[in-house]
Amino acid sequence: MDKNKKNTKKTGDLGEKLAQQYLIDHRFTIVEANYWRKWGEIDVVAKDRDGVIHFIEVKTVSYETKGKLESALISGDWRPEEQVTARKLHQIHKAIQTWVSEHDYEEEFVIDVLAIRIVPHETYATVNFLENIVQ
Repeated sequence: MDKNKKNTKKTGDLGEKLAQQYLIDHRFTIVEANYWRKWGEIDVVAKDRDGVIHFIEVKTVSYETKGKLESALISGDWRPEEQVTARKLHQIHKAIQTWVSEHDYEEEFVIDVLAIRIVPHETYATVNFLENIVQ
């Protein structure tokens, strides 16, 4: 694996760990993480306190310093949630159909995006939780 892919995977893994902790802190129960099939993946399956299942796509971007992250927030540059493309949503939908079938799940569910910006060396992160992105 080349260095760029290794750093991207490391950033993504850290983002998913932070996402799960964020969800737990906000009274979600993690049902499953990294549900993967060759036609799609669901980063996190969680249940809220009302029992609704949330299929959550986690998108993470890393910054060198807190100052650079804050500058990007102010200017509106590079929003990780913008990486949830129509193609990605199609893959998520296929994975959800499989998950629902495998778990005989027939109740309500929603699709969310958790966008995380991190500064690994400064142990700093921001989270933007976009709920129910597909109606």
